[in-house]
Amino acid sequence: MLPFTRDQFLANLVSYNEGIWPVQVAAFALGLLAMALLFWRPRMADRLITGILAIMWLWTGVAYHWFHFTQINRAALIFGVLFVAQGAILAYVGLVRNQLRFGLSFGPAAIVGIGFVAYAAVLYPLLGIWTGHAYPEMPVFGVTPCPVTIFTFGFFLLAKPPVSRWVLAIPFIWSLIGGGAAFLLGVPQDWLLLVSGVVAVPLVVACRSNLNVKA
Repeated sequence: MLPFTRDQFLANLVSYNEGIWPVQVAAFALGLLAMALLFWRPRMADRLITGILAIMWLWTGVAYHWFHFTQINRAALIFGVLFVAQGAILAYVGLVRNQLRFGLSFGPAAIVGIGFVAYAAVLYPLLGIWTGHAYPEMPVFGVTPCPVTIFTFGFFLLAKPPVSRWVLAIPFIWSLIGGGAAFLLGVPQDWLLLVSGVVAVPLVVACRSNLNVKA
């Protein structure tokens, strides 16, 4: 059982979306930039992509979980800690250590990764509208937990191995928490979240294992 109703959840989303406007536009622009950097490869491309992902996690942890979702669910205090921690981990691994490198390639992991990225940025909002959750009564790309997590998993699948296991843990935990809640709340566009963690983590680990075998 959830400590809030579906109506309370949707009303909280409306309050959040109206309160942060037009940040959603900036978040979508950053998402497009991250995708463009997979094709256009300036020297700082990998750090820029990682920075964009880190910003999305930090913003969602603070603005969504701590400032809004806590109004209907006190557990959001803990969720916010997880999201802020993930933002910090991404910043350390990808910006400080420069250990996250991205690029388009062939193979099952890359194909699934492209699918996750496209779903989070394009299909996710369209599915929300189709199922009756039009803006502002919908989770929005880049500023809410579920699309941020799916988008991030997509880029992890497009990262060149090895990918640090540290960056996988919190997104996987949230895929289970948020994915399970999506079924209880009847938010079908979030159902892929549960699948994303179960699919992405083994694929990323398999790519790392294959690299070790070749080495």
